[in-house]
Amino acid sequence: MLNIVAPRHMLIGGGTVAKLPDLLAQHGLSRPLVVTDPWMVSSGTVEKALAPLRAAGIAARVFSETVPDPTDAVIVAGVAALRAGEHDCLVGFGGGSPMDTAKAMAILAAAPEGAHIRAFKVPAQADRAALPVICIPTTAGTGSEATRFTVITDTERDEKMLIAGLGALPLAAIVDYELTFTVPPRTTADTGIDSFTHALEAFVSKRANPISDMYAREAMRVIGRHLRAAYHQPDNAAAREGMMLGATLAGLAFSNASVALVHGMSRPIGAHFHVPHGLSNAMLLPAVTEFGLNAALPRYAEAARCMGAAGENDADQLAGAKLLEELRALNGELAVPTPAAWGIEAAAWNGLKATMAQQALASGSPGNNPRVPTAAEIEALYDRAYAG
Repeated sequence: MLNIVAPRHMLIGGGTVAKLPDLLAQHGLSRPLVVTDPWMVSSGTVEKALAPLRAAGIAARVFSETVPDPTDAVIVAGVAALRAGEHDCLVGFGGGSPMDTAKAMAILAAAPEGAHIRAFKVPAQADRAALPVICIPTTAGTGSEATRFTVITDTERDEKMLIAGLGALPLAAIVDYELTFTVPPRTTADTGIDSFTHALEAFVSKRANPISDMYAREAMRVIGRHLRAAYHQPDNAAAREGMMLGATLAGLAFSNASVALVHGMSRPIGAHFHVPHGLSNAMLLPAVTEFGLNAALPRYAEAARCMGAAGENDADQLAGAKLLEELRALNGELAVPTPAAWGIEAAAWNGLKATMAQQALASGSPGNNPRVPTAAEIEALYDRAYAG
């Protein structure tokens, strides 16, 4: 039996953010709380969503206290803002952080007052939400607009918590690539590799299925074709459109197959060292892919062919080798630093290595990997990633 989930309604294409009032009306919604971040407000970018709402006579309130790695404290503040108004939906507008924040707010708001968001971390099932969530991504990377996941940092325990369930699945999404034209190259690179990692991990996951495979294959094709161009040519509309579509397809893929070891290891890096999520994935991706390569060689070889790193007639072993070569080359071209080059001191890294390995295992994601690691093997992979 396949258990497939996806948003009920998705608007995809340039300029679709202007259709937000129509989308709300179709679902009988009219009192949104827009969840975004301070930069989206100060830069005026959030007006791309607010202006059409005002023109339609919809008075939206804004909660803009989100932070790059959403925290439990921000979720509590967001729920207070939500309860202070008579809202009937949440609109997550921005990168993964505002979207994940909106999802977690909807989940916590459905719980008894005083509950902590950690009560919903995996393996719990967060299937209830107080209000529907509409997601509007402004970066081509997280895929959160299409997934049943949100990731929230437990500040007391320095742990990035994976929260999964139907409560985190958006009712609808607006995927407008024109919102990404002003995204800087570093963010384009990090979110682009993040979306490719989603697709690759969904494809090699032990929970992969024919539907997730369909999404993952196409995501790898379009991301492989457009990532470099989006990075080097920010105004390239075709590249921006391809990356936005690829990110959403990758989100649909991993929402229905789950991620694996890269994500399990990257969340603790973000929690302890505040490395942006996509960047920490990129730091890990070549070493972790090499670790699992021979445990699922036909799958990794097909991934190489999909992204254009290997030819259709290349034998699996050659295609797998070309995949590793391409991932390393991509990191080089997109200027992905090692943890050391990013500024993390060796003593701090080594001091937290065992804790990070345990947190990675506790998330459950490494269990989906083709080759399931021990804690010692995860620590060795952290060593390899640090050294580059």
